[in-house]
Amino acid sequence: MDRMPALFIGHGSPMNTLESNGYTSAWRALGPELPRPKAIIVVSAHWYFGATAVTAMARPRTIHDFYGFPQELFDFEYPAKGDPDLAKEIVELVKPEWVGLDQDQWGLDHGTWSVLAHLYPEADIPVVQLSINALQPLSYHLDLGARLAALQDRGVLVVASGNVVHNLRAVRWNQPDFAFDWAERFDEAAVRQLAENPGDLLRLVEHPDYAAAVPTPDHFVPLLYLAGMAVARNETLDPLVRGYSMGSLSMTCYGLGTEGLACSEKTGAANLPSDVPADQTNT
Repeated sequence: MDRMPALFIGHGSPMNTLESNGYTSAWRALGPELPRPKAIIVVSAHWYFGATAVTAMARPRTIHDFYGFPQELFDFEYPAKGDPDLAKEIVELVKPEWVGLDQDQWGLDHGTWSVLAHLYPEADIPVVQLSINALQPLSYHLDLGARLAALQDRGVLVVASGNVVHNLRAVRWNQPDFAFDWAERFDEAAVRQLAENPGDLLRLVEHPDYAAAVPTPDHFVPLLYLAGMAVARNETLDPLVRGYSMGSLSMTCYGLGTEGLACSEKTGAANLPSDVPADQTNT
């Protein structure tokens, strides 16, 4: 089997699930361009807690882990099967690091299904989620990503889902395609670092705009997994999609093993509910 690529998707608002815009059109076009995976593992910014775990149930539930959005979004289901055998394979693959098998606590959160709804709208490929261990240093996630690179040779698509720049307190509701100068500077610094040396991505912690761009690490950490995979492959990363939303969100997406797919600039990402503070939506 050909080596599967791997992706980082800047997922933005959960409303991207339901909308057709520049970004969702790019995701929908990307799916058919990729080799068909036998399974998908997603590292989502929204399963961020004090342990490393992988979903191991046969039928993961669709989790609506946000607030203040239209009922249509709460009604959305992504009924992909799980893959308990793949979950057990991951546990063995990353040893001596410990990964717990989650039989019944989590499922597929919106960091996963808002993206897969466009990449694989038929929900006909098994999906597992890997949690982000909030108690571990950033270097841990880079190293764990490197261990996951072996899955590419086993027909598994690894998707990391977050946002390189993610500051909900600074959102500009009335400027859907605007970017603050500091957001652009940090996003550009990430592009350069990943193109030159993904293994040194943690140098961005010292960037003068890091505190504004990454006020909490949850949405940044998924990028470390793709960078770690690139290190393991002795490859670099180039963006697949570029763009910004509401001033303080980067919608940039990256691919590993996606040579030949041109980078595109997009606009029109979905907004957040206007009547709920952005930092209260769990976006």
